[in-house]
Amino acid sequence: MAAKSTVFKATVQIADMERHYYQDHNLTLARHPSETDERMMVRLLAFALHADEHLVFGQGMTNDEEADLWQKDLTGAIEVWIDVGMPDERLIRKACGRARQVVVYCYGGRIAEMWYAQNRAQFARQKNLTIINLPLETTQALAALAQRTMDLQCLIQDEQVSFSDANTSVQVERISYC
Repeated sequence: MAAKSTVFKATVQIADMERHYYQDHNLTLARHPSETDERMMVRLLAFALHADEHLVFGQGMTNDEEADLWQKDLTGAIEVWIDVGMPDERLIRKACGRARQVVVYCYGGRIAEMWYAQNRAQFARQKNLTIINLPLETTQALAALAQRTMDLQCLIQDEQVSFSDANTSVQVERISYC
């Protein structure tokens, strides 16, 4: 019998001063049995950074035809495709052909740096691709915020991101590659 996903509930208050987006979101996250708290929280951070009423979680971890998060317009065309981790370069290239904008949030320290260096030339050809590396310390601190029921705040101001719960605040450092 296959293991089932673990359900997490998150209320996220987002104050994005740069986009003038101020909204509360009640989210349900299904954490795949092979997904870590770290990856799940990076997905949640990605949601907060790109929050929109049409942004939804996809089945990216188990289905190559879907993103981890995506936003579609009213015609069904993909406006934003967001993946978390270090997806295969071919999958990123395919996503770039399907979506107006593709964003990859990679993490994992030195492994993420090596993944980017190995694929840099192929990534440079994709004009609608943004890759953001999250330092290991940041993603581990985000993982420590993971609870089955979460009440979180995300403040985005002057290119600084703070992600916090009632007890802990994580300053999110982002390194843009392309």
